[in-house]
Amino acid sequence: MESALTAVSPLDGRYASTTSELSPYASEAGLMRARVRVEVEYLIALADLETTPLSIDAEDRAALRELYESFDTDSAALIKRIETDGYGEYAATNHDVKAVEYFIRESVPEYGPWIHFGLTSEDVNNLAHRLLVAGALAEVLRPDLTAVRDALVELAHEHRDLPMLARTHGQPATPTTFGKEMAVYAARLGRAIGAIESVELSGKLAGASGTYAAHHVAYPDVDWQAFSRSFVESLGFAHTPLATQVNPCDDLAALFDALQRANDVLLDLDRDIWLYVSDRYLGQKATAGETGSSTMPHKVNPIDFENSEGNLSKANADLSFLSGYVTTSRLQRDLSDSTVKRNIGTALAHCHIGYVKLDAGLEKIVPNEQVMREELESTPEIIGEAVQTILRREGHEDAYEIVKNLTRGRRVTIEDFRELFDELNVSEDVREELHALTPAAYTGLASDLARIEDD
Repeated sequence: MESALTAVSPLDGRYASTTSELSPYASEAGLMRARVRVEVEYLIALADLETTPLSIDAEDRAALRELYESFDTDSAALIKRIETDGYGEYAATNHDVKAVEYFIRESVPEYGPWIHFGLTSEDVNNLAHRLLVAGALAEVLRPDLTAVRDALVELAHEHRDLPMLARTHGQPATPTTFGKEMAVYAARLGRAIGAIESVELSGKLAGASGTYAAHHVAYPDVDWQAFSRSFVESLGFAHTPLATQVNPCDDLAALFDALQRANDVLLDLDRDIWLYVSDRYLGQKATAGETGSSTMPHKVNPIDFENSEGNLSKANADLSFLSGYVTTSRLQRDLSDSTVKRNIGTALAHCHIGYVKLDAGLEKIVPNEQVMREELESTPEIIGEAVQTILRREGHEDAYEIVKNLTRGRRVTIEDFRELFDELNVSEDVREELHALTPAAYTGLASDLARIEDD
């Protein structure tokens, strides 16, 4: 509790219980573990080359992989000690990737010359960061977004027939159903999830200036480009064949942009739900013992949606910054991106909080059918569109003007419409059709549109 209360960031303080799911993918220990994995798998890949004299048997391969598979806080602490204080024969490296190399050497000294062979730190880092991002997406953010979409689909199906006044420009407009409006967001979010999933992360392994120089000078007969492609793909990423020392990061920028688009959809939803609560279209299930206002006991505030809005707005600010920054590097390499990339987890954490809070809010909302129907009944002018459209169908050239003269800038009742219907020069069948119009029934195909697919 003390560490949470004294944390500099609310992500590790107030929201620590929520963000802990991201710790394996956003913490420094998580980055260390990913680096160890890259170094170990690279070492094993070198051993599989016929050209090198390196040979690693099955038992040693298992032991090497155990270094990252069983990586724990003690492992991370040792790497940090090597970096900052030194350990055994190693002086303080003041270099995080070199500390990882020495950590592996401590366990398998017999392979020392081949650990990190020909590599630059960025070869390890770019792949490690992508392992973390891919893990965060697969294990945390993608399930978050799916849960929100599932909740929206459920609301769409359950309330597909519930009529509700729509508003365009903030003014009463052609009615819809609450379910149809939730289906709109479910469909938008589904497309946004698809855009995120379509981003292909890509990795680079080509040495200090992207020329494979160290690899080539050691073993000029090896097809290092093919080796690099095979190794990067074995980690689950596309291969970046041309790079400087730095992976250009266009893939990460595309991912951050796609996450922003998904967040934009959910920000729109947060604000709409907030307005529906404000208009009393939606109530919220109260939690026993919870305080809504410190002075107004009756209040149940839409705090989940407000929290989600704040966190997603912060996430988008971070994602926008990251997207623009990570694709740039002076000449063949500068280090300004290193500290920036350490904040990728921060952006993802704000996304995670926003998604979790929104999902929690959706679980609490309860449509207020009585309020919705009362507002429809008190706004009969919204059937004006239906009236003038039917009259147009019947050949009335002044149909729009007839309804406009009755309704524009005036408060009208359903009786005013009925008097108009009785005065119109239309057949009795059409007159009956007009008299049958009601605001609550004028929802078009909204009910059908709300039948959005579950997946």
